[in-house]
Amino acid sequence: YLLRPPSEAAELAAAGLLLAAFSASVCSLLAITVDRYLSLYNALTYHSERTLGFTCAMVLLMWLLCLGVGLLPLLGWNCLRDQSSCSILRPVTKDNAAVLAVTFLLLFALMMQLYLQICKIAFRHAQQIAVQHQFIATAQATSTRKGLSTLSLILGTFALCWIPFAIYSLVADSSYPAVYTYSLALPATCNSLINPIIYAFRNPDIQKSLWLACCGCIPSSFSSRPRTSSDV
Repeated sequence: YLLRPPSEAAELAAAGLLLAAFSASVCSLLAITVDRYLSLYNALTYHSERTLGFTCAMVLLMWLLCLGVGLLPLLGWNCLRDQSSCSILRPVTKDNAAVLAVTFLLLFALMMQLYLQICKIAFRHAQQIAVQHQFIATAQATSTRKGLSTLSLILGTFALCWIPFAIYSLVADSSYPAVYTYSLALPATCNSLINPIIYAFRNPDIQKSLWLACCGCIPSSFSSRPRTSSDV
């Protein structure tokens, strides 16, 4: 952006970097959603199946996929030869921007469906724990309510940050003022900052990982704490 006018290579590289970063943000949240679902759905075998090697392979595969999306402008997904076909995500064409926006909305629908399934499993687990350990009703309600509030916070934040930008990409074109694009893209970018904070404060598994990464230890309060339906 410091180049005026920017060269084609710089413009395509900048667009590819943004596409790769945005795709990685959405795919990372989708991967965490799938992981949270599997941790409840296959609670007994989850820790034996999700080995470090498997996790690293999935993360690597996801990033390779996102880098592939970032290479699309260099492979012809651009409007440098036909400026009238440009979208708000110049140099991505309107048709290609629409494909990306629809794909995002489909991924959001998939995430919502997974979170609904997580809610059902969490309710069922909370009821089973309450029966087995004879918990009082308030303890069960508190645990389930915390889990639901976490899911609502994550999904609501994601929707508020991303859906306006996705819809705007479908209805607008390059003739719209660029300030609209920037003002809607900024919340989508900030979502990548908000999500780690939500998970760090609400999810014990990620808290353990942060403790290990920062000081190489896990507080005793985590090791003695039983897993509950709120740990989603």
